[in-house]
Amino acid sequence: QVQLVESGGGLVQAGGSLTLSCAASGSTSSINDIGWYRQAPGKQRELVALITSGRSTDYADSVKGRFTISRANDKNTVTLQMNSLSPEDTAVYYCNAKIALPVPGAYRNYWGQGTQVTVSS
Repeated sequence: QVQLVESGGGLVQAGGSLTLSCAASGSTSSINDIGWYRQAPGKQRELVALITSGRSTDYADSVKGRFTISRANDKNTVTLQMNSLSPEDTAVYYCNAKIALPVPGAYRNYWGQGTQVTVSS
């Protein structure tokens, strides 16, 4: 199993910055991709940013140019740098890890508990 712990959330003024971190433990050698998702009140959970074990990245259109995802050399810690924050970025942010299963092509997703990001205007 894999355990994910997020940190770095909080309250920030519009235009400010926050850095979120996700630390993975357990069977970390099986982790392929790690992503950040968010869910605002009344909205569906959406992908914010994704980074693979090969360090290729993907971003939601709404955060391109403002957010940056990175992965430590040991691949067990992922950081989301968030700049130029807007009240529309207010949400609970979740870390997700994709784990390869023994069956070829099969994966399992693990989730952290979430961290609240609130951007005031």
